Amino acid sequence: MLRVVTANLNGIRSASVKGFLMWLGNQQADVVCVQELKAQLADLSPEMRAPGDLAGHFHCALKKGYSGVGIYTRRPPDRIVEGLGNEEFDAEGRYLQADFGNLSVVSLYLPSGSSSEERQAAKFRFMDIFLPHMAALRDSGREVIICGDWNIAHQAIDLKNWRSNQKNSGFLPEERAWLSRLFDEQAWVDTYRRLHPEATDTCYTWWSNRGQAWAKNVGWRLDYQIATPGIGSRAQRAAVYKDERFSDHAPLTVDYDVSW
Repeated sequence: MLRVVTANLNGIRSASVKGFLMWLGNQQADVVCVQELKAQLADLSPEMRAPGDLAGHFHCALKKGYSGVGIYTRRPPDRIVEGLGNEEFDAEGRYLQADFGNLSVVSLYLPSGSSSEERQAAKFRFMDIFLPHMAALRDSGREVIICGDWNIAHQAIDLKNWRSNQKNSGFLPEERAWLSRLFDEQAWVDTYRRLHPEATDTCYTWWSNRGQAWAKNVGWRLDYQIATPGIGSRAQRAAVYKDERFSDHAPLTVDYDVSW
């Protein structure tokens, strides 16, 4: 069994103070993908670099206190790939890939467009370069799991207030159609939705810090593990952890029935 966890930490130092690393130590995870580190390598304590029996690999943003992704692994990867080969987005620390035999696991932090028109334009630019990258990964012959904060809710059941958010970043028709292309044209598998096709309130992974979104469970499903068909069909369990709150996002754990 392969257990993979993904979590947007909204700051690794903040999440650590809130108990994320302690929780992680009890999860028996094989691979853990984290996003939005908001830290440089020099800011990471020994425990953040290597919690328990996991070893960390990181791709930080050049800008301090911004973005950044990481992957914790129980066994050493054969190869680590930092970035997409795109100067604009590699400077923001949005893509890290770990290869194990014929399996690749990616930690992805797709840009948010909610803060300004400029950032929405950047999000669309990222999506434009990432679509062919996804196709290349699919065609590589490898099994691939792409974990992370995709900053898009795919369907109406993926957020509480879908009617009022149809013109807002994260639920724009163009964004949703882009995800549909991954699933329908490129045959990627949304592992959570394969196992929980009708889930609504239990599927959310992000809640605004405004108002009482968390208390009232007014959430969005923004965090996914999207896999190639082979390993995607072997997902046995998918669950969002909400008993503790380490971030404005919640961790998503998926178990795959594959030898590891």
